[in-house]
Amino acid sequence: MSAANQNDHTLTGVPGHAHDSRGLSRRGFLALGGAATATLAGCAGPQTTQQFMTQTQPIYRVPENRGTGLVQRSSYYDGMYGPKLDEPYPLPAIPYQEIDPAFLRQEVADPTGERPGTLVVDTGQRFLFLVRENGRAMRYGVGIGRDGFSWSGRAVVQWKQKWPTWTPPAEMIARQPELERYSAENGGMPAGLDNPLGARALYIFQNGEDTLYRLHGSPEYKSIGKAVSSGCVRLINQDVCDLYDRVPNRTPILVI
Repeated sequence: MSAANQNDHTLTGVPGHAHDSRGLSRRGFLALGGAATATLAGCAGPQTTQQFMTQTQPIYRVPENRGTGLVQRSSYYDGMYGPKLDEPYPLPAIPYQEIDPAFLRQEVADPTGERPGTLVVDTGQRFLFLVRENGRAMRYGVGIGRDGFSWSGRAVVQWKQKWPTWTPPAEMIARQPELERYSAENGGMPAGLDNPLGARALYIFQNGEDTLYRLHGSPEYKSIGKAVSSGCVRLINQDVCDLYDRVPNRTPILVI
C-alpha cells in the first residue's frame, strides 16, 4: 500500500469509527462565482480562551457519548499532536482523543478540483484543504465564524507570521470596549499562548486589500468543527504550524 493510501486509512481499525469520506459539493463550488462581500469583524477575543477552559470539559470519552473521539491512543497522532517544545512559547500536547477524528489532520482524495497549491476552506463541513499533486489533498479540521461574522470568495495569502501580535479592529472594540487596551494605537496584544491568533497566522488579502480574514492557530481545540469565532478560520496550533510550513506567500485561497 502506498504512503498516500496508508494516510487515507489512518483511522481504519479504530473501534466504532469508519473513515470519514465526506466531500465538497461541486454545486457549491460552481455557485460561488465571484467574490462575496465581507461582514468580518475580527477574530475572537482573549476572553474566549478562559471560557473554553471552564465550559468545555471532556465529553468524548464518557460512556454516554462513545460515538465520538478515538477510543485508543495512536502513535501516529501522538507524534502529530504531541508537545512542540522548540517554540518561543512551547505548545502543550493536544488531547486528540477528545476531538472528532474527522477533524484530525490527514491526507485524503482531493474533493475540490482546484489546482495544486490552492487552499480551500469548506465552511459548511469545517474543513480546510491544501490541494496537492496527483489528486490528493491535506485536510485539516477548522473552526469558523459564527453567523454574521463570515467571509467568502477567492483571495491570496498575502503574508504570514509566526507568533503574531493580535490587534482587534475598531468594530470589535466598539462591541467590546474592554479590548481598547489591545488597539493598534496601544500596540496590540503581544504574542503568547493566550493570544487569539495562536502560534501562526496567515493573512488573507483580496485585490490588494486586507480582508481582515485570517487562518490562525488556537489553543481552544474543542472549538474545531464549530462556528464560534468572530470571522476567522482557526486551527489546532500544531496544525497551523504544519500548514504554515507548507504554503508560501501569495498562495491562492478559496473560501466557500
